[in-house]
Amino acid sequence: MKILSVENIRDLDAYTIEHEPISSFDLMERASKAFVQWFVSKVTSDKSILVVAGTGNNGGDGLAVARMLHDKKYQVKVVIIGNKDSGSDDFKTNLKRLSTQVFEFDSEAKLPKADIIIDAIFGSGLSRPAEGKYAILIEQINESGAEVASIDMPSGLFADRTTEGKSIVRANATVSFQLPKLAFMLPETYEYVGNWHTVDIGLSQKFISEQETSNYYITASFVKSLIKQTGKFDHKGMNGNALIVGGSLGKIGAAVLAAKAALRSGVGLLTVQVPRVGNSILQVAAPEAMTILDDQENLISSITSDGYNAIAIGPGLGTDSTTVKALGNFLTDYQKPLVLDADALNILSDNRVLMELIPENSILTPHPKEFKRLLGESWQNDFERLDKQKELSKKLKSIIILKGAHSSISLPNGEVYFNSTGNEGMAKGGSGDVLTGMLVSILGQGYSSRDAAILGVFLHGSAGDFAKNQLGSIAMKSGDLINFIPEAYAHIC
Repeated sequence: MKILSVENIRDLDAYTIEHEPISSFDLMERASKAFVQWFVSKVTSDKSILVVAGTGNNGGDGLAVARMLHDKKYQVKVVIIGNKDSGSDDFKTNLKRLSTQVFEFDSEAKLPKADIIIDAIFGSGLSRPAEGKYAILIEQINESGAEVASIDMPSGLFADRTTEGKSIVRANATVSFQLPKLAFMLPETYEYVGNWHTVDIGLSQKFISEQETSNYYITASFVKSLIKQTGKFDHKGMNGNALIVGGSLGKIGAAVLAAKAALRSGVGLLTVQVPRVGNSILQVAAPEAMTILDDQENLISSITSDGYNAIAIGPGLGTDSTTVKALGNFLTDYQKPLVLDADALNILSDNRVLMELIPENSILTPHPKEFKRLLGESWQNDFERLDKQKELSKKLKSIIILKGAHSSISLPNGEVYFNSTGNEGMAKGGSGDVLTGMLVSILGQGYSSRDAAILGVFLHGSAGDFAKNQLGSIAMKSGDLINFIPEAYAHIC
């Protein structure tokens, strides 16, 4: 699913109006009806509702929503801020049709009490920080104690860039029309956006398909289209041969998690290179995997590469100087895409000359702190961090998976794919090792680096969602993700 800019979405509205064709008022009715359908599925009619509306088209949406909810026997009041006489034409039409109680905002008075506030002040059309009486109104909304649902965007929040100032509605839920906004994907905006949803309002699919964008939101249908079908006469050699290099004294468990995840993700043959201390642990924990033993008892001193379709390096690897040298020697000669995680990334950050040796189309999987070390600099906000992630992908000619809520997958061509699966229960040690195992397994089966990254991240998060549903987010541990990989595959296959 494409993530379009505010300017593109404005053009999308205009194109739909002209080519469907449909009047702007009827399109507003359709959008408002979609919001109301979502709203009544969440909120019972015994709750009191306050719609806070500006005088632009977002305010027009709010007035239409108020009318529709009133018709459904909800207790609805409306507060309008701004000059009604200079409002948009569709706002004025909706105001005339409204039969519920309407108040004009008075900055000296308190808002009427309500269980739910529907925010329809600005939407996504705001281009500068909210000031004056608008800032006062937003502060009152935030301090009201009511649940807040924003129409299209929380008022005061920018969709495509970081927001200046703090006069922003803190919504519990945001309902976006047709497509998600870039701001929904970033940590700094979560306290304002809350749980977000998209509703289909019938905007032109032709126009959407023709728009260029670098930002995408991963959907289950898109992931399903990437899955390769297996055949009746397939054998293990046709399903790939992968190698995981990792483990050190006290960290063999990371290699175990990666191995077990790889085996659950479809690879035909799996080998794990570990120091000698890890052999018996691996053989018992993951009997389907073969092991190669390092010459050293407690660490990795060399890395093999012969005969594998895909190699992952990093889980539990350690950063001993001997291991650093081993990774450098390996990168000097190896040319195929790699999966690099954990201590492999830490070694690269501390030995930056090695970053020049990373093979093209490799997959790097840092969490935010590892990414900061890789980058060698900080950022002012999450939009800037996203730009720097894109720049580093281009520089390294590799894919970077920046892990977190809505993990971002940046490609060397500048595209970014944001994940739609996963939950807070996955914020546990070892979850990244599970992802590494899944990635190398999928890459080893002949998928491109791009498709392997998208599939791996989506399925990893989906397994986490199944685990949360069964176990709850608090009790989940990283090993539980592995048990639900089959459900994640079954859900899309």
